[in-house]
Amino acid sequence: MNYETTITAEAADGIAAELGAPASARGPAIPRGVIWGGLGLLGLLLAIAAYFVLSGGRPTPAGDDNAQAPVVTVITPGQTTVAGEIEAPGTLAARRPMPVGVVGEGGMVMRVTVDAGDWVNAGQVLAVIDRAVQVEQAEAQAAQIEVARADATLAQANLDRALQLVERGFVTKANVDQLTATRDAAVARVRVAEAQLRELRARNDRLNIYAPAAGYVLQRNVEPGQTVGAGSGALFTIARGGEMEMLAQLSEEQLARLPKGTVARVTPTGSDKQFTGEIWQISPVIDQATRQGTARIALNWASELRPGGFATARISSGAVTATILPESAVLADGAGSFVYVVDADNKAQRRAIKTGAVTRAGVVILEGLTGRESVVLRAGGFLTPGESVKPQPMKP
Repeated sequence: MNYETTITAEAADGIAAELGAPASARGPAIPRGVIWGGLGLLGLLLAIAAYFVLSGGRPTPAGDDNAQAPVVTVITPGQTTVAGEIEAPGTLAARRPMPVGVVGEGGMVMRVTVDAGDWVNAGQVLAVIDRAVQVEQAEAQAAQIEVARADATLAQANLDRALQLVERGFVTKANVDQLTATRDAAVARVRVAEAQLRELRARNDRLNIYAPAAGYVLQRNVEPGQTVGAGSGALFTIARGGEMEMLAQLSEEQLARLPKGTVARVTPTGSDKQFTGEIWQISPVIDQATRQGTARIALNWASELRPGGFATARISSGAVTATILPESAVLADGAGSFVYVVDADNKAQRRAIKTGAVTRAGVVILEGLTGRESVVLRAGGFLTPGESVKPQPMKP
């Protein structure tokens, strides 16, 4: 309470005079500032006294004022048996990509018969290479065969006549042997010429680019008019049989729990469709930088599965017994995921946890909770460790 006064020094002297005090006892006049300061101090003392009276005679420490503690809803989650599931990122790829390049000597591309996104059969022509010069060479070699055959026919006739004359003594046996050798050489030259012709025709057949197996064309890197050769690299890339896969990146612990044949559901980025596959290979090597390995998930072909794209895999890892919390109870910061637990003294304590899959029932807690704790359900982000709270059980 504040008090005002209009008492002046002269008035104080008058009061003293009325009370009969001698002038010598009155003393000097009191300055006005001193009077105001004394009255202010008196008001402050009265206010402190009123506070003590209203608070029961002593102040209550702020840290122990549970009346001012916030009310929080808590839940005792217990433990539930849930289907274990691992969520892993990764990229899509062709399971067995086949690069197709120039097998023969190459040349100028006359025509390309397929494009990326087409299906091809084994042995199908993918690109046609100019072979005008090679065709003429094959014709010339075919003519050489005729020449060799004519020489062989003549050599055989000379040998036949010599054999008829040798009995009469006109031809010696040495002459017969020479003519026989000439005939054999001529016949051999015919076979050589025929083999060379077959070789030329085989080379000509290899000028075209063929599909080595049936599959799905992923890339086309050649155009008509382009000159190609042995150093041109892959002109086409084909996914054999259209088989796809996802390269899921997993930690060492996760890889140790996943055998081959484990079922996985893959969702490409940007799509809400899921594709079912199974792990067909576990990486035998762990990356020393990331401490992760690769699980290769085999998938059937689908237009949404584009090699090089990102995807998320949800891999079944067996049933586990764990605590499940609503998503509102789980918090995270730079140190990781955590929740607030109310202890026996009604104080909120931070508890680090390790989360698992997010299910319809909530977030699976793999480590950090036994299920018997009182966990703050909401507004944990506004609490500080050690803060007093009033826990209120969640209503069913």
